[in-house]
Amino acid sequence: MAEIARKTREIAGLAPDRIPYAELLEAGQPAILKGVVRDWPLVRQGLDSAGQAISYLKQFCGPRPVTVFLGPPDIAGRFFYNENVTGFNYAAHKVPLAETLDRLQAQLGDAQTPSIYVGSTDVDIFLPGLRAQNDLVLNDPMFAHERPLISIWMGNRTIASAHFDMTHNLACCVAGRRRFSLFPPEQVHNLYPGPLDPTPGGQAITMVDFAAPDFALYPRFRAALAAGQVADLEPGDVLFYPAMWWHHVQALESFNILINYWWTTMPRFMDSPQTTLMHALLSLRDRPAPEKSAWREMFDYYVFGDAGRAAEHLPEHARGNLGPMDDTKARRLRAWLIGRLNR
Repeated sequence: MAEIARKTREIAGLAPDRIPYAELLEAGQPAILKGVVRDWPLVRQGLDSAGQAISYLKQFCGPRPVTVFLGPPDIAGRFFYNENVTGFNYAAHKVPLAETLDRLQAQLGDAQTPSIYVGSTDVDIFLPGLRAQNDLVLNDPMFAHERPLISIWMGNRTIASAHFDMTHNLACCVAGRRRFSLFPPEQVHNLYPGPLDPTPGGQAITMVDFAAPDFALYPRFRAALAAGQVADLEPGDVLFYPAMWWHHVQALESFNILINYWWTTMPRFMDSPQTTLMHALLSLRDRPAPEKSAWREMFDYYVFGDAGRAAEHLPEHARGNLGPMDDTKARRLRAWLIGRLNR
């Protein structure tokens, strides 16, 4: 198993309505909020037994089927590519959530059970009413801008290989223990990301098997381990980590639940940087090195530098897209880009 020495910072003694969301964002580092959701009824049921947590959840299950990932026992919970990276080592099925919970309960304690994983399932759609009793207190003004996406993740002993999200995250460990291995964004060079498409969950994942890393094939992974940190979560703990941090997630019990809150402070008209990345592969990556160097300077000037620098010498009426972006400008710019891409 890959070993990481640094432990994620812990903050103890927080009341559920006193979470310092703005301070966490400003610090820009992961933090464990110890025991913040320990009084959730679902957490209390899980602390008594996995069976009680399952029975409690089933009260809220609707008839709509969820996507369930099933892998054979020999994948040891690591939902990944097949040997030739031509597909995946698991299959996806549409199954009623209550049926999946019954299957998980029947296999509690079975070391040779197939790997079962229900990932990123909208809580309000598939478990209506659950949040009335089990919810974070989102009392910071930043959450008035856009409602977080709230998802539930369930399964047995599973592994989500290291990947990044484009949103901030509050991950609530509800049942079972979880281990997050966390890496700052600059470690992308040392984490050996896999294909951009297809991916197991929408984002590129590391190709390194953390359980048995091949340092001959992936030598820079040692540098990632040196820069990483580990967050070990007990039921009731909440892990905050900022957007773009890589995270490798291990569910450590025969039954595990995590509920997470994804959110951004960006306005809705902002496009996804992933779109920019894909367009850059099309338009920039294969140009000669001197041109790429020149375009790097352009991006530093117009995009990555101070937002006002490129327009500060221009009259306000002449700044156009170089001035502050708003919904109207975003619509016009998006229409122009669509026209260029469709030429």
